[in-house]
Amino acid sequence: MILLIDNYDSFTWNLAQYLGELGAAPLVKRNDEITLDEIAALDPDRIVISPGPGRPESAGISVDVIRRFGPRTPILGVCLGHQAIAYAFGGEVVRAPQLMHGKVSMVTHDGRGIFKNLAHPLTAGRYHSLIVGAPLPSGLEASARTEDGTLMGLRHTTFPIHGVQFHPESILTSDGHQLLRNFLEL
Repeated sequence: MILLIDNYDSFTWNLAQYLGELGAAPLVKRNDEITLDEIAALDPDRIVISPGPGRPESAGISVDVIRRFGPRTPILGVCLGHQAIAYAFGGEVVRAPQLMHGKVSMVTHDGRGIFKNLAHPLTAGRYHSLIVGAPLPSGLEASARTEDGTLMGLRHTTFPIHGVQFHPESILTSDGHQLLRNFLEL
C-alpha cells in the first residue's frame, strides 16, 4: 500500500492519478488527519510526501513522517516534500533567486534510483518560490540540478529517501510517469 501525505495542494490528486495509472492507487491522507501511530499500523510499502504551500516546518506531520519511517520505508518527496526531506535532516530551505511557477527547466541528473532510464536532460515543470539551500546536510546527496546549478533532486545516502523539487505529475515534465514507476520499483 502506498500512503500519499497531502499537504493541502491540488497537485496531490495529479500524483494520486499517476500512481493509480501505474497500478498503485494510494491512500491519501491530509498532513493533519493522520498520526504517526496510525501510519505505523497501516505499515505502508511506500510513502509520498506531496507538494503544498508554505515551508516544511508548517507541513503538518510531513517532517516527522520522514524522520520516523525514512530509515526503512521508501519515501518520495515532491516540491514541498523534497524540501521537507532536507529540513528533516538539518538542511536549510531558502527563497529561490526567482519565482518558478509554471516554468520549465532542463534538469541534468545522475541516472540512478528514481532517475534511472529517464531522458537526459529531463524537461521539468517547476512551481515553487523556495529551494533547498547549499550545502546539503550530512547524509543527503544531490541527484539532479538545473543548468544554473539549482538543486532539483536529492537522495539519502543510506535510507530509501528521494526528493524532487520539480513536479513529476505535471504535464510540463517529460518522463514523470517513469520517475514514479522507478520509485515504485525501488
